[in-house]
Amino acid sequence: MAESNAPVRRPLSPHLQIYRPMLTMSMSIAHRITGFALYFGTVILAWWLIAAANPNAYAKFQAFADSIIGRLILFGYTWAVIHHLLGGVRHLIWDTGRGFGPSEREWLAAATLIGSVGLTVVLWIVGILAMGGSR
Repeated sequence: MAESNAPVRRPLSPHLQIYRPMLTMSMSIAHRITGFALYFGTVILAWWLIAAANPNAYAKFQAFADSIIGRLILFGYTWAVIHHLLGGVRHLIWDTGRGFGPSEREWLAAATLIGSVGLTVVLWIVGILAMGGSR
């Protein structure tokens, strides 16, 4: 019996260049990015809570929050929280065994994106109106 030393040809996994970009791929990546961004947003939330104990510290936080950069960061944090929440709901739906069809997957991904942007804008409008308009 002769043994063959030829290497066994194994199938190669497809690389990213083969896949066509899809909305569900983008939403998966966005879900991971927003999860990472929530760590930094939690630091800002902790700063706000700690600053609430001291009027001088709170004035510094308020100056940050009232700046353009501060507002953009807080708006982004709000969107990240809502987007991550809706992404979690999408995964919860998948955990029930529903929503795996191609059109259903795309619909859920689009609903996550549109819903997160829409809810963020509505929440900020309500918040600004509740505070008496922009300062």
